[in-house]
Amino acid sequence: MEWNLGLNVTASTLSLTVADVDASRDFLCAHLGYQQAMAADGFVSLTRDDAATDIVLLRQGIEVLPPEQRDRRAAGLILALTVTDLETQERRLREAGAPITMPLREEPWGERLFQLTDPNGIVIQLVEWTTPSTENPAT
Repeated sequence: MEWNLGLNVTASTLSLTVADVDASRDFLCAHLGYQQAMAADGFVSLTRDDAATDIVLLRQGIEVLPPEQRDRRAAGLILALTVTDLETQERRLREAGAPITMPLREEPWGERLFQLTDPNGIVIQLVEWTTPSTENPAT
């Protein structure tokens, strides 16, 4: 079924509330190549020159958020970025001292992935898709 809503998305941004904006900014810039586009007290906007989702980091408790959202923190989500040459990226990040919190693995449906976690607990998953295995894992 196709839904024609007249919605034209021109960009994607993930907004995350964290305890330490600077720590996440530094991590994302140093390890994933994000660049700071703008910043203010308790706020930073990060971008890349490719198709990656932009990221906005907001300090927990910041008053620009509605009161019921101010004390929430980014949790329970995974920022997944599809990349090329996954093994090279895993090696680069490991050598740079980035915390690899799930080692490189390959799933039978063709997903190769690993995860790292930033200082605020944001899980970043780097993914590369391959041809799924034709073997039946149950046999």
